[in-house]
Amino acid sequence: MELRSLAAMDLSLNRVHYLQVGVTSQKTMKLLPASGRKATQKVVIGDHDGVITCFGTKKGEAVPVFKTLPGEKIARLELGGALSTLQEKIFVAAGSEVRGFTKKGKQFLSFDTNLTENIKAMHISGSDLFLCASYIYNHYTDCKDQHYYLSRDKINDVLCLPVEKLSCITPILACQDRVLRVLQGSDLLYEMEVLGPPAVLALNNGDGGESGEELLFGTSDGKIGLVQISGVSPVEKWNIGNDKKRGGILCMDSFDILGDGVKELLIGRDDGMLEIYNFENANSPVLRYEYALSESITSVQGGCVGKEGYDEIITATYSGWVSGLTTEPVHRECGSGDEVKMSHEMQNKVMSLRNELEQLQIKVLQEREKYQLSSRSSTAISAVPTFSINDKFMLNTDDASYSLVLEVQTAIDTVLLQCDVPVDLKDVEKNSAVVSVVDCESESNGNFLLATYRCQANTTRLELKIVSIEGRYGTVQAYVTPRVQPKTCQVRQYQIKPLSLHQRTHSVDHDRPMNTLTLKGQFSFAEVHSWVVFCLPEVPEKTPVGDSITFYFQNTFLDTQLECTYRKGEGYFKSDNISTISILKDVLSKEATKKKINLNISCDINEESVNHTLKLFHPKMEYQLMLAKKVELIDTLKELQAHEGNMDFLIPEYRSILEDAPQLLKEHEKQPASLERLCGMITDLFIDKFKFKGTNVKTKVPLLLEILGNYDQSTLLAFFNSTV
Repeated sequence: MELRSLAAMDLSLNRVHYLQVGVTSQKTMKLLPASGRKATQKVVIGDHDGVITCFGTKKGEAVPVFKTLPGEKIARLELGGALSTLQEKIFVAAGSEVRGFTKKGKQFLSFDTNLTENIKAMHISGSDLFLCASYIYNHYTDCKDQHYYLSRDKINDVLCLPVEKLSCITPILACQDRVLRVLQGSDLLYEMEVLGPPAVLALNNGDGGESGEELLFGTSDGKIGLVQISGVSPVEKWNIGNDKKRGGILCMDSFDILGDGVKELLIGRDDGMLEIYNFENANSPVLRYEYALSESITSVQGGCVGKEGYDEIITATYSGWVSGLTTEPVHRECGSGDEVKMSHEMQNKVMSLRNELEQLQIKVLQEREKYQLSSRSSTAISAVPTFSINDKFMLNTDDASYSLVLEVQTAIDTVLLQCDVPVDLKDVEKNSAVVSVVDCESESNGNFLLATYRCQANTTRLELKIVSIEGRYGTVQAYVTPRVQPKTCQVRQYQIKPLSLHQRTHSVDHDRPMNTLTLKGQFSFAEVHSWVVFCLPEVPEKTPVGDSITFYFQNTFLDTQLECTYRKGEGYFKSDNISTISILKDVLSKEATKKKINLNISCDINEESVNHTLKLFHPKMEYQLMLAKKVELIDTLKELQAHEGNMDFLIPEYRSILEDAPQLLKEHEKQPASLERLCGMITDLFIDKFKFKGTNVKTKVPLLLEILGNYDQSTLLAFFNSTV
């Protein structure tokens, strides 16, 4: 795990471990500002045990300042104080309570908000406190309720622009539906759609830039952006995509680690990647350094902790490790005068660590023997060890697959994956686990997938990719077994929804040929909303405020779209893909029947939509067939090359295939089932088109597959449009 420099700039960072606390949540570690003559800073961190730990350093070792008693899980930790003074008061959110501590650990505030949900996000600005539960935003001044707002989707983070610069309070909510909501009092001023679901907010440069209006955001799918929040409308300054397919953003900070007078942007991701972006020009930052940790980074801060005069980047990880990447060199240069002193310090440190390790080994052996003896007695009580799992099940827009990320606070032994609907597993490059897939011949027992992942030693994070089929819905179950004794296992469940490849969007193309499904019946607004939640991902479980709602979706694989508008007693679903309407019709009928609700369902089918959808399939089919043909030719061309030697006589196309062979094979391996997936979707479209006409065309499917095997767009269109 070494720092990799991506540019010829002089920066050498060395990792140093300080201590380990309990499991931590996002944004629960801060550096206290340096005070007095002491240039080094104290670190304060809160964990899931409810413990707040504050420590400094002495000779590179962590020295405790204070530690609180255990309590409710700490969800957020922020620093505060009077405006324009040192922000050295510590505030933590745990459950529905906010507590305040001095830098020496004395509690001065215990504020019970009486919220019905636990606090998920918090921001402090002078005497103003901004709190968010899942959907509710509250603003308090001196612990007195000021403003309230009910969001349409889950709130992931909250921030307020600096009051010192703007002389007005401007809170911003980062919401799961890919929207930043800017508030004014209890009202929505305006909202702005961003690249992905924003997971974290931060002020640019730590103070909002020159204007105080510049806001950084990081998304759960790994994108970063900067917007200027003006009083009238937002201005997008820059954004950075996630071309390297890295993890989501959990934390960010601005700090001048290079010492050139310009603050760099520090980014912590949930796949353990720490990134340092440098502002070489005013337009957008450039990635200059990256460092890979083995687990997700929940907090990142820049400062000076280990030794006076040496800046460092402090990180906190999911399992509670607090580490630093310091500019202090590990070895002094010859003739520096400190070489002997450094070596003595290092020797003493190694000796103390060895002694501590020996004592721990003895203690482990004693406790193990004690446990073995007690387990044999007639009054033995076996306690199941508890462990925390941090998991994420998210749709990837780039390849229309689902990422399942499992992170455990201790090393993972095995993960058993079981699914009751047909899904495929895709390889993940970062994944070093050994996978064994059981051939499920009989589907009567409900097992379409059984796969075991055996992890290597010290693996705490596992990432899997699952490819689903729309219309086939069910449950994926992950049985996670860590390397602990006695053996224990936790089960996590994830829903594969009927329209699993659709993602929320905020606008659609109304000029497309659309098919309409109309529902009417004696159902409530909450009931029809629960059906939409069951059918589609990224829909908030809470029933929306108001009498009606409209949601827009886009199919991540095919780029078709869906518009859902519904209210009490009626619902309208429009899509340019007949198969989407067919799936919705079947599922909604089934859900209404379960509740014994009589539905009046009608469908208005637009014939032009079929040709439109087939044209969307065309470039994907053409590309996959071309890729398959090129891969088939590779072996023949290689044999020819081995026999002839000189390949100048080949046409440029064949020479290009030979040159690009490794990349072509790699791409083909990544997408082994893409062609089958496309053919399956076209077959479903064919069946669904004629199903709405009351005709069963399943006997014609072999002929369709033959046409797809010798794919030609005009032949396929003619086949679809012919009278059956």
